[in-house]
Amino acid sequence: MPSRVCVCVRMAAAPPSYCFVAFPPCSKDGLVVFGKNSARPRDEVQEVVYFAAATHDPGSKVECTYIEIEQVPKTHAVVLSRPSWLWGAEMGANEHGVCVANEAVVTREPASESEALLGMDLVRNTVLGSSYHKSRGM
Repeated sequence: MPSRVCVCVRMAAAPPSYCFVAFPPCSKDGLVVFGKNSARPRDEVQEVVYFAAATHDPGSKVECTYIEIEQVPKTHAVVLSRPSWLWGAEMGANEHGVCVANEAVVTREPASESEALLGMDLVRNTVLGSSYHKSRGM
């Protein structure tokens, strides 16, 4: 009889992806808590990376996952969680408290044959370029 038993369970499919936000008074110390799990393939490398705020030259471009777009004049400091192979991000937060996450959208429309921005590229671009002012409300 073996001294220990190891059980390996292989998941047939990736679990669904979920986002959550907890606002006061449901969170401790009056903080807003934001989170997301990833439904990416289990053997795909995920990175948590920091990019400092930066100023960019007028007319400069940024190379996203598949296409190049106009660069904004100033980008904010951000922390991103992303698959290592792509430019975009699963989720991110910036120095102004803006948090964004990617969720899959299912459609019946056929996919375009041309290359375009990914949803994860939109996540990264949003946190890089967005700020929040309390005067605007939530």
